This record gives sequence, structure tokens and C-alpha cells, in this order.
Amino acid sequence: MSDAPEVRPPVVTPVRVVIALCLIAPFVAMLWVGSYAKVDPTFIGIPFFYWYQMLWVLISTALTMTAYKLWQRDQRARHGGAK
Repeated sequence: MSDAPEVRPPVVTPVRVVIALCLIAPFVAMLWVGSYAKVDPTFIGIPFFYWYQMLWVLISTALTMTAYKLWQRDQRARHGGAK
């Protein structure tokens, strides 16, 4: 008998869809340059083009952290709480 672990096919769950959306959203926001390639509105003298990108740094951090926490919870639930 082989001691190899059982290989399960990937499972798509609503939580994993949310994780994927959290990770994809920043890419879509930054690749869609036409939506933010403008000067107005300015924020404390900084053109929109720049502060929009800096705002996405913070949003991306929050979304990545959320995705990571959801992934951890999903893995604990899938493997019966063993860590």
C-alpha cells in the first residue's frame, strides 16, 4: 500500500470566489487606466491620477489581508481544524 496522501479535486465554494475577487480587483482597477487617467479632482494639490493609485495601495493591502484570513478559515474548515 502507498503512503501517499489522497488527492482531492479542487472545490469551488462561495468563499473561494470571494477570495479570488479580493485578489483580482486591484489588478482590474490598475489595468483600467482610462478610468483614472485624469487630473481632476485633485486632493490636497495631488492630481487624481496619483492619489487614486496610492489609495489602491491601501485597498489592495486590506483586500489581500481579507483574502488570506478567508483562506486560512477555509483551510481549517476543510481539514477539520488541524493546524
